[in-house]
Amino acid sequence: MIFDAARAAISRLFSREFRSVFFKTLGLTLLVLVGVWLGAKELFEYIALPWLDAFFPDLPSWLGWMSFVALIAAGLGLAAGLSLLIGPVTAVIAGLFLDDVAEVVEKEDYPQDAPGKALPLGAAIATSIKFFGVIILGNIVALFLLLVPGINILAFFLVNGYLLGREFFEFAAMRFRSEPEAKALRRRHAGTIFLAGLVIAGFLAVPVLNLLTPLFAAAMMVHLHKMISQEDAARAVQGSAQNG
Repeated sequence: MIFDAARAAISRLFSREFRSVFFKTLGLTLLVLVGVWLGAKELFEYIALPWLDAFFPDLPSWLGWMSFVALIAAGLGLAAGLSLLIGPVTAVIAGLFLDDVAEVVEKEDYPQDAPGKALPLGAAIATSIKFFGVIILGNIVALFLLLVPGINILAFFLVNGYLLGREFFEFAAMRFRSEPEAKALRRRHAGTIFLAGLVIAGFLAVPVLNLLTPLFAAAMMVHLHKMISQEDAARAVQGSAQNG
């Protein structure tokens, strides 16, 4: 079931509809990161450097060159730091378009089923912020666990597998169910959803490809939710027939 869902999601990643969402997500991500970089650079250049000049007015001229070098080093350091935010920022922006992804999968792969309901704008924004927080928290926890001998990379997969599996499955389920029902369904199938989350964590670990993680995860969990729902329905019919 998990690999069928993953394979179906990958087959959709490079479709025309998904490309549109991906380019919108990537464009907004780069725009946000460039804006943050320029803002931080200006803040350093126009606040920190004048403060240093005012605090040390009699610095020799060669120290002025040192300030210039420090400015360049700070810019490069900030750029390197922002590169670590590409994944989380992509996640929070992609969260605004996950319903678009789900609608494509539901329409193309399950045309006989009634489509799910998109989250209201406020809920979509809250969900995207939640995804951002989950990925940040997961990677912070994994970073600390990396310092524990014998855990290392395993920590990254376990933490992200649990968090990503939980959040993306509940997103897919809430298009058809209330939030309490979605959480209850996730708890009943916790093992399957955790294993699916490990697949998403593996996708997240691949450089460049990880920019597609939110789109892949959303599509995969739409498929997994459909499969689990169909399986539960079949079991309910079978149980009803046996009781009858």
